[in-house]
Amino acid sequence: MRKIATVSLGLAVAAVTTLAAATASAQAWPDRPVRMMVGFGAGGGTDIIARIIAQPLSEILGQPVVVENKAGAGGTIAADAVAKSAKDGHTIFMMNNGHAVSASLYKSLPYDSQTSFAPVSLVATMPLLITAGNDVAVKDAKGLIELVKAQPGKVRFASVGVGSTQHFAGLIFRSIAGLEMRHIPYRGTPAAIAAVRGGEVELLFEVAAPVIGQIKGGELKALAVTSAQRFPALPDVPTIAEAGLKGYDVTTWYGLAFPADTPAAIVTKMNAAVKTALAKPEVRKQVEDAYFLPATSTPAEFGTHIGSEIKRWADVAKDAGVTQQ
Repeated sequence: MRKIATVSLGLAVAAVTTLAAATASAQAWPDRPVRMMVGFGAGGGTDIIARIIAQPLSEILGQPVVVENKAGAGGTIAADAVAKSAKDGHTIFMMNNGHAVSASLYKSLPYDSQTSFAPVSLVATMPLLITAGNDVAVKDAKGLIELVKAQPGKVRFASVGVGSTQHFAGLIFRSIAGLEMRHIPYRGTPAAIAAVRGGEVELLFEVAAPVIGQIKGGELKALAVTSAQRFPALPDVPTIAEAGLKGYDVTTWYGLAFPADTPAAIVTKMNAAVKTALAKPEVRKQVEDAYFLPATSTPAEFGTHIGSEIKRWADVAKDAGVTQQ
């Protein structure tokens, strides 16, 4: 009995010591710059919202929050880097719903899209736009569908890369409308926009933030918005559902997550920092001026959201007959 009691006491002491160490670590966190990993190139929607939120987080946390772009494979390269990083709160992932899409698009990934991450909070949402160069002779999604049907296999659509939300939105549009379009991936939004403006491709599926300025400036034209409702910043642009594709709804979201097993106290502290940042009027204005809709959540709520999105896109991919890569 004495031996068992001694062992039990030893385990209890070890548990208390571990908890005390974790608490002390969380209280000291962050003690150096925090890397915010973005899975897409500079200038895209994910990069824009990451840079907007990084500045106030730096001020709140007392350490620089540095945005690091690690583009490629629909954001999965950055996701893998974060999943495998130290679980000390100094590497965080700015994910978007392409993270959930990738779980359905790829046959295998080097991480689990849900369990390899510790959700922190939603940050913002935004619809996508179907845009075209001014030399494309259509003005809305209905006209686009007619054009593609008249030229099967000839119309090309660009995205920021295979496996991205933009790519998947194009695949779903193509499948539901029964169209033959070719996908041309680019490494980042600036290259994809240049391709559309230069006539290399006819269409671009992209989140609103990086293209809305060029749409308002007349360099590109918006054919449709991908959300269920019209976008307040472009109220005259119809939805894809209005073109006859009932039920089409693709709205991208952005949120932060640490690698799994990051101490809960650090997750809680970062969640509070995100909420504090987005509660600042000047930060909310900056977010909204960039055409994002601010959004926050608890870590548990964000985790549930990620899980539901993974299931949703798996169901959509199956119904649309999307082939895994």
